[in-house]
Amino acid sequence: MNSSNILIFTICAFALGGILIMSKDNIPPKMKRGLALTAVILVAAAFGLIIYSFLA
Repeated sequence: MNSSNILIFTICAFALGGILIMSKDNIPPKMKRGLALTAVILVAAAFGLIIYSFLA
């Protein structure tokens, strides 16, 4: 797998998580759970890809 793609995905996943944390008061309540779940899944996948890139 191309390491630049992993790096871009990781940066985007962590940026999404950071933006959600910083703007949690401005997000409508109905959207909070879905966005938070999406961010958690993407950050977990980014961690998995980081570990995979170290081991491969």
